[in-house]
Amino acid sequence: MKTVRIATRQSALALWQAEHVAARLRALHAGLVVELVPMTTRGDQIQDRALAEIGGKGLFLKELEVAMLEHRADLAVHSFKDVPMELEPGFAIGAVLERADAADAFISNAHARFDELPRGARVGTSSLRRQAQLRALRPDLQLIDLRGNVNTRLAKLDAGHYDAVILACAGLDRLGLGSRIAARLTPPDWLPAVAQGAIAVECRAGDAATLELVRALDDEHTHRCVAAERAMNLCLHGSCNVPIAGYCIETEAGLALWGLVGDAQSGQLVRADAQGSHDAPQTLGERVAALLRERGAEAILGRASAPAASAG
Repeated sequence: MKTVRIATRQSALALWQAEHVAARLRALHAGLVVELVPMTTRGDQIQDRALAEIGGKGLFLKELEVAMLEHRADLAVHSFKDVPMELEPGFAIGAVLERADAADAFISNAHARFDELPRGARVGTSSLRRQAQLRALRPDLQLIDLRGNVNTRLAKLDAGHYDAVILACAGLDRLGLGSRIAARLTPPDWLPAVAQGAIAVECRAGDAATLELVRALDDEHTHRCVAAERAMNLCLHGSCNVPIAGYCIETEAGLALWGLVGDAQSGQLVRADAQGSHDAPQTLGERVAALLRERGAEAILGRASAPAASAG
């Protein structure tokens, strides 16, 4: 009998995702013992500053990766949108689970749709990607920083600090909070974060036994789509400083990828899309990145050296 230990953050959503992976592993491998190793990351501890100011989304991974290096854990479970485009040496993504709803959610206690918000309404989001798209649609809105886990953000809305907040549908659904969604902001008109809605399983690159255990969790369709999105982001040098969005789907003809680079201050958006073959997601991502640069994204990327929010 083998025991597998999963490093996870302690937020309700992170624990749900880790428990989901644990249950899937137990179902696939009879006799396998799966234990959670909950821990707090620096990204969780610092809530009064934007992620871009304190080191980016990699702060949600560091402690979990150290636990794997020290063999206190065998794998880690992440929201794939929080995983940097390039992993630290010695680590690998062993599996990408089937993607949940990738859309963003418009949540308000007083307004059923985004276009019903009154002039000057206060909208909570700490995401540069969301800010850029909000400013493009409604430059009159007040965009106010919003950090914390899902329940904390909803509590701030309920306390009257905001007229609306924007969160990910997948996280709300996973926590049984789907009823809070007033409206879905759907692709390709509104684009989500790269890999939003997908769960990634990270392992030590040389741990063949664990990699083999988690391989059965991998959803090839999701894996291909997020590979295209992440390739695009990597080519654009995407980070917490840059408002980048991307969404890829599979069609009968192949893969279709939409990409966006935005300016969170002005609301300027540069969009591009392309199609490619199922077996070349990276090539498709690189093509859309090149199109975005050709259409003016380079200037926005250059201006995004040190903004005060995250790109999630």
